[in-house]
Amino acid sequence: MHLLAAGFGNDITINVFASIIASGILLGAGFLFGKYKERRQFGKRLEEYDFYPYAINRDNFPEFSLKDFRLGIHYFLRNFDARAARHLIFIGEQNNVRAQLEPPEQKAYSRLFAKYEGKKVADDTLEYLENFQRIVRLVGKSFPDLGIEILLHDLSNPSRSLTALENNVTGRRLHDGTTNLVIDLKKRVAANEDKLNYELNLGARKFKCTTIPIMRPEYGVVGAICINVDANYLTEEVLSDAAKMTSFIQTFCRTDMKLEENILSRDEYALAQQGKRHFRDTQAR
Repeated sequence: MHLLAAGFGNDITINVFASIIASGILLGAGFLFGKYKERRQFGKRLEEYDFYPYAINRDNFPEFSLKDFRLGIHYFLRNFDARAARHLIFIGEQNNVRAQLEPPEQKAYSRLFAKYEGKKVADDTLEYLENFQRIVRLVGKSFPDLGIEILLHDLSNPSRSLTALENNVTGRRLHDGTTNLVIDLKKRVAANEDKLNYELNLGARKFKCTTIPIMRPEYGVVGAICINVDANYLTEEVLSDAAKMTSFIQTFCRTDMKLEENILSRDEYALAQQGKRHFRDTQAR
């Protein structure tokens, strides 16, 4: 009986150890398979490849490289990397690459586009930019008819990039394209330089402008919000007449509803209760 129990105990021990080992193998295999699937799904960043299609020119600014782009096409047709390939497609669409490629290369790019569902690249970006469209619409409607234009560019499709526009002062229309905005923003991002408060003189027109790039980790610059102030309208039309100036200020300060909500700090709220009327008012201190 003792021997039988001992043998039975040994069998249990062996089975337990075998189960642990088997579970460990399955767990390890599952982990490795998960990492493999993750790698296939997400892959490397395009910047990690030698053929990243932006080269630094002699002025130390990024410049689109068609040669490297071609290398990327053929590499990702042979080797699967969804993340990097879709970034390559995004850059290709930004730079209207179909018009630059020779017919055989156009066919190769079409195969790449189909293999990695290139249409979803633009669709994903459009969905990503939906909240920015709301920002443009609501900020624009906060300052109507004041010569302050705000718009949104979807840079996944530069030929039809203009997707939101409020307070039109430049005469552009929805789905108008942009020319060198993509490259210009890439230059400024590389130089860590904001495109803020710059002047544009176009014939007799004068504008004060700010362009804010919209970034995505997987694609880089995907869009831009632009604010264009019609400087001549403000300095020559509004300031030329007291009545027009009064109307401008009234429009600027006009509200559509009244809410009970505090946006002041604790100290500023206390000063407001004591009679402080604006941020530069020192009488109530």
